[in-house]
Amino acid sequence: MTEMLFRKDAYAREALGKVRRITSEGGIVLDGTVFYPTSGGQPGDSGKLRWKGGEIEIATTVKGEGDDIVLVPAEPAGLPGVGQDVTQILNWDRRYRHMRVHTALHLLSVVIPLPVSGGAIAAEKGRLDFDMPEAPEDKVALEEDLNRLIGCDMDVTEEWITDAELDAQPDLVKTMSVQPPRGSGQIRLVRIGVRDETADLQPCGGTHVANTAEIGRVRIGKIEKKGRQNRRVYLHLE
Repeated sequence: MTEMLFRKDAYAREALGKVRRITSEGGIVLDGTVFYPTSGGQPGDSGKLRWKGGEIEIATTVKGEGDDIVLVPAEPAGLPGVGQDVTQILNWDRRYRHMRVHTALHLLSVVIPLPVSGGAIAAEKGRLDFDMPEAPEDKVALEEDLNRLIGCDMDVTEEWITDAELDAQPDLVKTMSVQPPRGSGQIRLVRIGVRDETADLQPCGGTHVANTAEIGRVRIGKIEKKGRQNRRVYLHLE
């Protein structure tokens, strides 16, 4: 099992670690990592590992067997050995943009209160697919509503509930195609806002900014028809 250090502190840019194993494909598994693995529409982190006498670029990060997180080198050569102590250095600019886009997409699901059938996050933009037969009539008003929410300077926090508690509140799940991971006994919720002034609360395992003000202004891009009942809405950082 790899300890998810990014879960404890999404703003950690560096961390020490120890190599637990090297996969048959040349991936590196550490005892704990600040690198987020590809999941939930959020790309895996990139960066580098350094150790005494060596350094390697990490191209991406993925989930491995069980609870392992695998760092995938850009080149499968010059790997650290098992037991080697390493310093992890995150490509922070890229990760931080993912955090801003991810939090903005949560708020997009607030201003478009329809079931979400898909989504993706990138460093400059993101998108959500909605169960939406017709495109919004006023994209400008939609963008203004979204930026108004972002400008409310709402804190973004996490909390945990049990599987049974989630079953009793099925409306918390906005995604139609992806269900929250179960089996551990607890499910992570991301809350935007506080108490009665909560704008959004939904299961999510990704990384987010600590306050919506960090997102900055966003722009609603193309709204594409992706099927009889589906519209894809793009969001861009400015």
